[in-house]
Amino acid sequence: MRFQDAENTTPREPTLAEQRARRQALAAERDREIAEQQARAEAERKASTKRKVLIGSGVTVGLVGLVAAWYIAATPDEVTATCVGSDDVVTDNDDYCDEGYATSHGGYYNHSTGFMFIPIPGGGYNQYHYNYGGTGAPGQKISGGSYTAPSNANVTTKSGKSVQRGGFGISNKGSSGTGKSGGS
Repeated sequence: MRFQDAENTTPREPTLAEQRARRQALAAERDREIAEQQARAEAERKASTKRKVLIGSGVTVGLVGLVAAWYIAATPDEVTATCVGSDDVVTDNDDYCDEGYATSHGGYYNHSTGFMFIPIPGGGYNQYHYNYGGTGAPGQKISGGSYTAPSNANVTTKSGKSVQRGGFGISNKGSSGTGKSGGS
């Protein structure tokens, strides 16, 4: 019979080989779907891990930047204190601005003005105080700077003596022998 009538002909039962092939095809399709689901789940897990690592890295970089900025802001500046007389001429002796030196030579320190007073032979006193950050050689008038001790700064004289140490928890009071900064 060359032609089958679709209405009157009943389909034949599949052979055992056809049934086995059909079962294997269905099992292979299920295995492929399961493998695709596992691959998608693995890809999502990797993407989630990658996002977490990137977020963690960003947080770490941000914290490092914050700590670096805090450290830079907290690091005290280095300032040089220059001893000058009342006429703003640089002295050749930094000790003239030291309270301990002044008192040991018959002088005194005026806390309200920040001046050291050292007696001169024949009567009277010379006045001395620190200029912070100014420049000038002994015998010359000081140029620039300030007569107020800077906060958060390590202040030293040209001879290397520490006048004031800066940083957190440190006040403006220096360590020039008796704990006074000698500045105004």
